[in-house]
Amino acid sequence: MPCSDRIISLLQKRILAGKSKPGMLLAELAVAQELGVSRVPVREALFALERDGLVEFSESGRAYVKDLSPSDFEELLEIRLVLEPAGARLMASAMKKDVSRLQKNIAATRKARQLSDVTRLDLEFHEIILEQGGNTRLLRLWHSIRSELELWLGRLHRQHWNQEHDTRELTASSHEKLVEAFHTQSPAVCERLMRQHIIAWRKWLPAVPEDATQAPD
Repeated sequence: MPCSDRIISLLQKRILAGKSKPGMLLAELAVAQELGVSRVPVREALFALERDGLVEFSESGRAYVKDLSPSDFEELLEIRLVLEPAGARLMASAMKKDVSRLQKNIAATRKARQLSDVTRLDLEFHEIILEQGGNTRLLRLWHSIRSELELWLGRLHRQHWNQEHDTRELTASSHEKLVEAFHTQSPAVCERLMRQHIIAWRKWLPAVPEDATQAPD
């Protein structure tokens, strides 16, 4: 594995697991010294993570772990509500739909010991549905926000875990309802159920400030 890819993988895992907190400085020199590499592959890795939506640069050129704002949460929710119900409808319409991968995913979710694994498996479940739908462009659009979705969902999972401690079972059981729908319901119903499934997370989103969507004076 190239050096920069190894650094990307390491920093990505830290960010998605919440070990590198939102707004945390990712100093090139400090990361390079920790990993025993030059600053060049670290800089390349940080640029790659910026493209994935996990890192942002200040005007002075310093890299920080991206801190999703309330409006970022809202935008990602809106994108999911466009892409994923359409993917569910397409899967339900497929002549050769196969739910075995979804069932294996649910079983793995129930066995997951780390909350970060629950988050990864949750997104994998939704990715399988989009793959099964067969629309490659729809899947490509979803992949373009995949890392930000994992950052978003991981934070929601951790927030929910702290409040009710049932994130794993809630995720598995809600996914089981979707799989049952693929067996028994029409494409239109599956589309509606997927929309409801995503909207159910709306209560965990931070409220958007009242003036967030208003034009400046």
